[in-house]
Amino acid sequence: MDTATTNTQLTAALAAKDSSTRLKAALAIGTDPDPALLDALMARCAVEPDFYVRDMLTWALTRLPPDLTVPRLLAEVESPVSQARSQALHTLSKIGDVRAWPAMTPELLRDPDDEVARAAWRTAVAVVPEGEEPGLAETLASQLGRGGRDVQLSLSRSLIALGEPVEPVLKRAEESGDPVVAAHAKATERLLADPDAAFELDIKEAKRVYALGPEG
Repeated sequence: MDTATTNTQLTAALAAKDSSTRLKAALAIGTDPDPALLDALMARCAVEPDFYVRDMLTWALTRLPPDLTVPRLLAEVESPVSQARSQALHTLSKIGDVRAWPAMTPELLRDPDDEVARAAWRTAVAVVPEGEEPGLAETLASQLGRGGRDVQLSLSRSLIALGEPVEPVLKRAEESGDPVVAAHAKATERLLADPDAAFELDIKEAKRVYALGPEG
């Protein structure tokens, strides 16, 4: 079977009703990567409902030359479709190419869609140039207190990944007049000291301390 026919079949399989067929197609594309399938992979990322298939699509994209994928992914970051943005960012975080750094704007890191923001946080941490960590820590800290447990834990992990530059930022956030922000900062600081600490318990304790004071 010639390459063009194989690619046509794989492209069709990416849109199959059965998720296992789509998964196998993405696996096949990643196993024998062909730049001619970049468009098909990108298009599927924006609409794929299955988590495992999306993860395989990302893997397949990472198997292609970054000089081809990174510009396309950066263009997709500006898509009006939230899933297209989040999936492009997720893939950029896996590639870790510093060319993605200029796209990690404060606006993107504060994207109103939680999944987009979470993916942007991970990507920014993966591509931040040396010396830019303090500024990134400040921008990420502006999101402390955002969302539910999963969103807060994602932010905490991203902040922790920045290492030492995040410590003074967390200290300041603990003095916030917003008890949720202060609680999240305290929980993040505890995770920084002990990555195995229970995140929920830290949040509850930080809220109690904030409400009652250190002697409460």
